[in-house]
Amino acid sequence: MDYIKRGTKAFKLTNIALFAAGFITFANLYITQPLMPQFSNDYNVSPAVASLSLSAATSVLAFSLLLFGSLSEAWGRKKLMTASIFAASVLTLALAFAPNFETILALRIIQGFVFAGVPAIAMAYLGEEMEPSSLGVAMGLYISGNAIGGLSGRIIIGTMSDLFNWQIGMIVLGVLSIIISCYFVWALPESKHFTPRPLQFRLLTKTLFQHIKDRRLVLLFGIGFTLMGSFVTMYNYIGFKLVDSPYNLSMTFVSWLFVVYLVGTWSSTWFGSLSDQYGRQNVLYSGIVIMILGAVLTFPVSLPLKISGLIIFTFGFFGTHSIASGWVSHLAKVDKAQASSLYLFAYYMGSSIGGTLGGIFWMHYGWTGVVLFIGSALVVTFIFAGFIQYFQSKYEKMQSA
Repeated sequence: MDYIKRGTKAFKLTNIALFAAGFITFANLYITQPLMPQFSNDYNVSPAVASLSLSAATSVLAFSLLLFGSLSEAWGRKKLMTASIFAASVLTLALAFAPNFETILALRIIQGFVFAGVPAIAMAYLGEEMEPSSLGVAMGLYISGNAIGGLSGRIIIGTMSDLFNWQIGMIVLGVLSIIISCYFVWALPESKHFTPRPLQFRLLTKTLFQHIKDRRLVLLFGIGFTLMGSFVTMYNYIGFKLVDSPYNLSMTFVSWLFVVYLVGTWSSTWFGSLSDQYGRQNVLYSGIVIMILGAVLTFPVSLPLKISGLIIFTFGFFGTHSIASGWVSHLAKVDKAQASSLYLFAYYMGSSIGGTLGGIFWMHYGWTGVVLFIGSALVVTFIFAGFIQYFQSKYEKMQSA
């Protein structure tokens, strides 16, 4: 079988193409996060309402992930990914011309639907087309495209907002995304090992319920929800804090804070190796405690302490998320992709619900309320982790009986 092998031209083209697709998806998904203080001022809406510019997109994305994987089984991998990134790019251009905040929300809801085309399909494409010994490298490059895209989109929009305005930033990112999308179409090889199948929504529903019966998996889905809810809350509202007195920082400075995401590229790998030595449960506990420590360090007025806390919090988040998501694949003995989709569903719903609820705490209690909300979510995460250990012990006793 003609699989794509490391060292070949096809391998290089495929990896750059999927890196580009991940870049486009996550650059455009998170572009409104650094703009929330500006939306609040420009459109006279509360911070919680301004956060809907991200929450609306991620909530629709969460549901769409469950749909797009099944659609791709019938309609093909490359076709749906192409439609997804072109539609996302054009909608970003449309955002630049939105006359009011209601139109922005409507466009973001549509974007949330089309964003799902890449994360729901890209890994399946790689799993089918790559030679097994080349798959790990290819998957890592794709995921790095997601991270760098999310980081770059925020920096581009924040910097352009300071230099010109956020509408110009949307135009720049939209045009750039369309150009990159054209490269994706040219570079990505057509599927050679994909066989279309009829849509089977009844089978999809059946396998979803099978995973929900496993309490360990449900707890991991809950961990994904609370982790992402606390993480998005931190980044949604720290911008409001830093552009206000006594800091009065520029949008450019605030958008460049997202560079601390880069610590996550190390912590996610390091936590994985630690889990091999000390066990997933212990490393998961440690990551949650690190996040709580980081959140507490953002409480003092000192700007260096706040930034240090943000770095520590981010370090803990990516490490903990890597343990939880990897544990899902380990526990799911069948339909692993379906289990991962459920985890991502909970993860993005946490972003939507937690990110907006955090805004209510910000409006009523300021940064103290945000830190308390995040801390409470992480305490719940810690409790969920403890219950996994309990149900794992029961499962092992049943297996040995």
